[in-house]
Amino acid sequence: MYLTLLIFHIIVSLLLIGVVLLQSGKGSSMSNIFGGGGMETVFGAETSAILNRITSILAVIFIINSILLATLPGKLTTRSILQREIQTEQPVPPPVSPEVPGN
Repeated sequence: MYLTLLIFHIIVSLLLIGVVLLQSGKGSSMSNIFGGGGMETVFGAETSAILNRITSILAVIFIINSILLATLPGKLTTRSILQREIQTEQPVPPPVSPEVPGN
């Protein structure tokens, strides 16, 4: 389960990076300076709204998955390695008390 979440996290991360890079800046491109703004309508008129919504959804999935990946390993392991090593060592026999003669 942990490996599946990790692979899902990597995929969501790459998708989030791609969607953020597809978004254009707010009026900072050279085409906007000279009056051309045609690149924003390449994928349709509502491209920025769709990309904002996809970015928000992917960000929420990324945060939830990050929290799951951070808390899940603690639930998978019940003991530490040191506790396991202590339990596998041979127990030391209790000391024998000396008998007092004549009682």
